[in-house]
Formats: sequence, C-alpha cells, structure tokens
Amino acid sequence: MIKEKNKDMKNESNSHICYDGCTHESHQYLETPIVKPSQLDDYHSDIKDLGLNMMSRRNFLKSSTATLGMLMLMSGGALSLLAACGNDELNKNVINTDLEKPELTIGFIPITCATPIIMADPMGFYKKYGLNVTVKKYAGWADIRDAFIAGEIDAAHLLSPMTLALSMGIGSSAVPTRLAAIENINGQAITLANKHKGKVKDIKDLKGMTLGIPFEYSMHNLLLRYYLAEGGLNPDIDVNIRVTRPADMVANLASGNIDGFLGPEPFNQRAVFQEFGFIFKLTKDLWTNHPCCAFGVKQDFIDKNPKTYNALLKSITDATYYSSDNTNREKIAKAISTKQYLNQPEEAVKQVLTGKGPDGTGNIINDPKRIDFDPFPYKSFGAWMLTQFSRWDYVKEPLDTEEIKKIVDEVFLTNDLRQIQKELGHSIPENDYKVETIMGKAFDIDNLWMTN
Repeated sequence: MIKEKNKDMKNESNSHICYDGCTHESHQYLETPIVKPSQLDDYHSDIKDLGLNMMSRRNFLKSSTATLGMLMLMSGGALSLLAACGNDELNKNVINTDLEKPELTIGFIPITCATPIIMADPMGFYKKYGLNVTVKKYAGWADIRDAFIAGEIDAAHLLSPMTLALSMGIGSSAVPTRLAAIENINGQAITLANKHKGKVKDIKDLKGMTLGIPFEYSMHNLLLRYYLAEGGLNPDIDVNIRVTRPADMVANLASGNIDGFLGPEPFNQRAVFQEFGFIFKLTKDLWTNHPCCAFGVKQDFIDKNPKTYNALLKSITDATYYSSDNTNREKIAKAISTKQYLNQPEEAVKQVLTGKGPDGTGNIINDPKRIDFDPFPYKSFGAWMLTQFSRWDYVKEPLDTEEIKKIVDEVFLTNDLRQIQKELGHSIPENDYKVETIMGKAFDIDNLWMTN
C-alpha cells in the first residue's frame, strides 16, 4: 500500500504549504483574545495588519492586565501563590546538585499537549531535580524547530513525528534528535465550522473542504490523511490540507479561511467556547491512546550533559505521571491557563483536561481519556509514523521493515525511559513494540505492509 513515487524532500522548505498568505511560520505570534460572533468584524480588523493596526489589541491587553493586577491585589496575590500550592512536598528535597548544566531553556507551543513540560515549571518539578528551567513559548512548529536546530533552546516540546523528520533531514537539515518521552496520548479532534453542522455525516462529506493542520510532520497530518484515505478520499486531491498555527485555527475557522481543522487542544474546545465550530470527532476514536507530542532533545546534548539529561527526563516523566492522575487536572488547568503559558480561558482548559465539556452540537463530551499522559515511547508508534512518511512521499524511497526498525531504534529511547520509570517506582512495559489498532485495523511490526 506504499506509494513508490520518488520525491526528494530532504531539503524541502515546505513552501508548497499554505500558511494563510505566508510560505513559512516566522511571522509574529498573535495571542487571540476571546471573541464572540458579534465581535468578529472588530476582531478581524484588529488582526488584519499586525504592523499597522494594533491599537485595539493593545487596549485589550492593557485592560486585561489592569484587571489581572486588580484581581491579584484583591486576592492577596492568590494567582501567584496558586502555582506553589501543594508543592511543599515537591520542593522539600531538591535532588541533584552536581549537574553539568542546571540552567536550561526548553521551548514549547502553547497547547495542552505540552502540559507536563509546562506545568513542571509552576508546579516545581524541575526544581525538585535541581534544575532551573526557563520555558520559552513559540508560536508555531517551524519556529520551535528552527530554534532547536540553531541551539537557541536546550530541549523542546516537539511533535513526535518531528523527531524522526529532524533525524532524517526531512524538511530541514538533518539533526540527530531523540524522542526521550511521549508527552500526551489522545487529546486532538476534528473540529468543523458551524455552517457544516448537520451536513457532515461521514468521511466523504469532507470532500472539497479546506482543513487545517498545525504542521506537515505531525500526528495531526498523518491521522487526517489516514482517516480520509480510509473513507475513500485522496487527501492530496479531494481536500485542501493547509498548515495553520494552532493559535490561528479558531480565527481562520471563524473567518471562513478553513472549513475545519484536525488540531490540538484547547483550540477545539475554544472553537466551541466561542461558538464558531463544533467537535466532529475525537482522534482517540480513530486510534485509542495514539501518541501526539514528545520531549525532544539532541543526541549532542545527551552526550555532553548526561546527568542533566537524566534529571530533565526524570522531572518531565514525573510531571507526566502527575498529569495522568485525573484528580490533579483542575489544579493543572489553573496553573497552565495563565498568560505566561497557554493564555487561554481556564474553563476551556479545564474542560479539555477533565474530559467534560460541550461539543457544540448540544451534547456533552464526558470522557476522562479525551486527553491523557503516558511517557513511554513505544517503538510501534514510530514504526507507524514512518510507514506514513513512505505512503505520502515524505521520504525519497519507501522504507522497508529493517530500515524502519533501525531509524526507530535510534530515535525512540525506550531504555532511558525504562530506567527513569524504575527509579520513580512506576510499572515498566516489557516490549518496545505492541500491536496498535487504528480505525479497527491492526498495525503490527511483523506485518507492516499488510496493516498500514
């Protein structure tokens, strides 16, 4: 089922992907305020020209800042104290004082997939392991990729397929990149504009639509393509797949630039929250416990800073297990929804993390596993991603089973994670590969070409 077209994408610039007027993701990041349909005209005039028409946005931010300041005064700094609440145990005994590089900068995209990497900052997990980490926000995946390659950050929140693309030199120069831990499983959705409500019943009804994804080398793109193909649509012909930054997805949905998107949270819930769209399908219903984002680091960093790497992996893994406990989700939502991190309505973030919220059609989603957190980087995840790279011509030549295993063995650091799990007292998976079930079909490393 793998295509055999030869297409060299090693030095691809992604210029063929539409970025709403741009051929790259290096333009200025826009933090979107909450907008209702009646305010849409004002909102669009506000974002139309970032360089010449920012007064309304400035006023919005100014008034928001003033309100936040008043709230903090009235509450005795309650917002500042929030992150410290319940962290006495975490900060009581700082582990590791002889790290090679205790001062680190980690890049992240402001989406709930990054929850462990983000909440490890305000909730004290980095400090617990002797690290002083600055988490740095980036607007889009090309931005964080370029910063990662340039060495502007020490490690990064990456899309799990990005670790493979970077290591293989697909879409950028080749950089030996390692996937040390999975950040989240599930947690994505297909959201459609309200104008399609009641008209879309199955996959074929998506024909002719423009659908947004956050990046080409993403689970979002690979899952969307797989979903469309299973329904008899050619994703390169029957729909227009458009790369759209996560923070821009709701605005583009509202303006009609896209008909829908397969995107990360909280933007699916944000579309519902602002009455611009409805959630058509959760990705966990396509592939239960599918991987999405990851903690990525260069091999060079691991080699030069083994103790620091171990402490960093342990802190993020510890935070991931903390995030997996549903009883912690509301506290986490409070900590990460602030402007410094996600800059989103706390209620929308809480609905995502607890799995309970409206879907925009009058129904309530009530699924605690809507998003979940499991750090183990199963190699079967990477194997499936590489079959899809072959299927959609993202590699020069189709990869055979042995080539796939070799690449995944190099990139997915299962043994490192097992050691951390052991040290933290968590159960350890016996096998690197497992049979994945995707849209009812088994994907098995021993029968790759029959099951992808």
